[in-house]
Amino acid sequence: MSKVNAWAQMEPKGKLVPFTYELSQLSPEEVEVAIDNCGLCHTDLTALNGDFGLPYPIVAGHEVTGKIVALGDVAKNKGLYIGQTVGIGWNKESCGHCDPCLNGDPHLCINLKTTILGSHGGFASRIKAHWLWVIPVPEGIEATEAGPLFCAGITVFYPLLEYGVKPTDKIGVFGIGGLGHLAVQFAHAWGSEVTAFSSSPAKRAETLKLGADQIVSSRDPLEWEVLKGKFDLIIITVSVALDWDKIIAMLAPKGRLHFVGIPFEAIPVSVLSLLIPQTSVSASPAGSRSAFNAMLRFAARHNIRAMVEHFPMSKINDAIAHLESGKANYRVVLDADFE
Repeated sequence: MSKVNAWAQMEPKGKLVPFTYELSQLSPEEVEVAIDNCGLCHTDLTALNGDFGLPYPIVAGHEVTGKIVALGDVAKNKGLYIGQTVGIGWNKESCGHCDPCLNGDPHLCINLKTTILGSHGGFASRIKAHWLWVIPVPEGIEATEAGPLFCAGITVFYPLLEYGVKPTDKIGVFGIGGLGHLAVQFAHAWGSEVTAFSSSPAKRAETLKLGADQIVSSRDPLEWEVLKGKFDLIIITVSVALDWDKIIAMLAPKGRLHFVGIPFEAIPVSVLSLLIPQTSVSASPAGSRSAFNAMLRFAARHNIRAMVEHFPMSKINDAIAHLESGKANYRVVLDADFE
């Protein structure tokens, strides 16, 4: 067993403090990783705010990159090796025998174990996961900045694969933040025409540089009138309520409104507005294990990377305050500094 140094929340709304624990014995199919970096995601803030009802202490963090330090007897034969640079995202174990797993969708496993729900996550010096979810970081991707790809990156890339998006399709992206700035890059590299819907005029030049073909206000539905019936796919990366009827009206026949952000209010949808143009509303969590490999290869080939700000993990409370204030540009990565 390995001694782990970590940063944990010990009480509701409390600051994170140093915390030490021991990893359980490595099982045959598990891999132990020494953590170098861990992204800080809004979902971590959700956990720390008590919205998941997790027991204390809470060690969050699910955008891990680091190096393999131990392999179980089965994991040794799965193409992984000691010293290899790898990443771990939202999922840490799937059963391998339920219908979703057998159909190639282990991220939908009915027995899924996640990295921070019921486990200690990546705000730590070490972590364990099943070998399937310990994902090699390919050449061409800087490991110290790769953590957000294992959450935000796969989340916005997966719909392009899952729904057969074509390079000739027109894609709208609502919200140019931690998720949206990657969605624009992926959609542009895919070959699609990309329209960014943003509430921040200050991001205009940067969003065009990321690959947007045009930028439209996300707050002024009057600007949407000329876009009726245009989009084959609209990706929602924000968690706020919007004028959903007017957004659906911008879908082309057989178009899709897809959620990767999580609005907490119910979304009113008129069946008639979907029926006539045969449009769809959908959502997805992260992505399949094979989609991770495809996403990382695609990102390496097209030089797609998250824009990140680094904080030492010892300054984790400052990093959380920075993210909560809305000042992050665009993702925050924590650099482990326990030694």
